[in-house]
Amino acid sequence: MLYVKTPEEVLALIGTEFAPLERAETVPLSAAMGRILAEDIAAAEFVPDFDRSTVDGFAVRAADTFGCTDAIPAILPLQETVLMGEGADFSLEPGQCVSVPTGGAIPKGADSVVMLEYTEDYGDGTIGVSKPAAPGMNLIFRGDDVYPGKVILRKGRVLSSADIGALAAIGRVQVPVVEKLTVGVISTGDELVPPEGKPGPGQVRDVNSPMLEAMLTAFGCNVRNYGIVIDDEALLSQTVKKAVSECDAVLLSGGSSVGVKDAACRIIESLGTLLLHGIAIKPGKPTILGKAGVKPLVGLPGHPVAAYFITKLFVLPLLGRLTGRDMTAYTVTARVTESISANHGRAQYHCCRLTRRNGEVYAEPIRGKSGLITTLAGADGYFCIDRDCEGLPRNAEIQVTITGGV
Repeated sequence: MLYVKTPEEVLALIGTEFAPLERAETVPLSAAMGRILAEDIAAAEFVPDFDRSTVDGFAVRAADTFGCTDAIPAILPLQETVLMGEGADFSLEPGQCVSVPTGGAIPKGADSVVMLEYTEDYGDGTIGVSKPAAPGMNLIFRGDDVYPGKVILRKGRVLSSADIGALAAIGRVQVPVVEKLTVGVISTGDELVPPEGKPGPGQVRDVNSPMLEAMLTAFGCNVRNYGIVIDDEALLSQTVKKAVSECDAVLLSGGSSVGVKDAACRIIESLGTLLLHGIAIKPGKPTILGKAGVKPLVGLPGHPVAAYFITKLFVLPLLGRLTGRDMTAYTVTARVTESISANHGRAQYHCCRLTRRNGEVYAEPIRGKSGLITTLAGADGYFCIDRDCEGLPRNAEIQVTITGGV
């Protein structure tokens, strides 16, 4: 019999039993994409380091253009021309203008830029301005982007391509990131054959190993696949011990149910502390969580859909806890396209496909059992029916968690 914990209790347990490992390394900017920041990043300089124009046109004192129109333009002598890549180490004289390109430097005294389209060059050294400017129009001031001491990226953030651009802008070519975790993956069961093999009578291909390896790799981990281990407790114990010695965490799929051949629980307990055996969730109830020292040991259900959900809901947050990763989930509000009954007493998770109709987002549940991996293929996200809810009516409003690439 399993004495189960609720999903909320499991996440709380992860928070109390495991702590960030605080292991960091420095990598070049070109290798930082997708890595987790190990510390806050603050700017050490102004970006931009000078006032600059956002358009091709003429830098002016806005007050010199007030009241101008097409019929009565403001006529301003051209004081100077600033070229791209040059500084503007002079001051704009009152009643005059300066020609500047997009991105060009703005001289002192100028407080706005008039777009080229609203000007006319009279060819005698004067420029006609037909539209009044407002202070601050069409320019970026020094430090508008960042200034010394401003934190631009927080510790725990997974670096995106935009973040790489921001780091380049402030000259950070060496980036402190969290060391990648190495996670061991073991599949168990006499019925399993490798994906490239042909199943015999009573056999199936191993789905969990490649699926878990893909999920973990996308999450930023290094993966060691220890292959398929038959239902032999001594051999499985030996493999798990080897994985624990070589990895930061170990995932063992299969052998977590209560049964004669299911040795995962005993093996995990023999290596350290057994934290739980069973979660009030569907699919994935017979899940095991333990630890050997600070290393998590997870016994996943053998059914692929159950293994997928347990990994998404608990294993990835656990690994995020070890790395100090920001685990913000992204959700979308949708209406369920059909009524769904629920198994009272367990939180029930469903994959779904999202569509948009008449300005609203709809979630179409993907029906299937926990052993059918194809129910995951093509899913855009998943939603949960609370353990105290007996189902959802058609068109009920739900929150769908977007799965993304993991």
